Amino acid sequence: MSDNATIPITIEFSGGLEILFANQKKYDLSLPTRDESGEPATVAFLVRYLCDHIMKDPRKELFVLDDTVRPGILVLINEADWELEGEDKYQVQKSDHIMFVSTLHGG
Repeated sequence: MSDNATIPITIEFSGGLEILFANQKKYDLSLPTRDESGEPATVAFLVRYLCDHIMKDPRKELFVLDDTVRPGILVLINEADWELEGEDKYQVQKSDHIMFVSTLHGG
């Protein structure tokens, strides 16, 4: 496998999170197959990748807390709660559909 191999995935944001991502709700991404240390790409790596390469808003703390998705954000992997898939340890697969939904609403 080459060093520049990627995994095609679809990412969606809703519940207001899309504001942090240039008001774009859906992204078709080519995620590197390996993280910074050469390990297979996981949701934890995806979150870092989104913050470093996709998120234009400087308020990263609205999306991540302590290097993981902050409480109040529901993560669905292929329409299943990420808790059923191993949370941020889940290894991203080709054609995965990963959705981030904010359940917190300001008033």
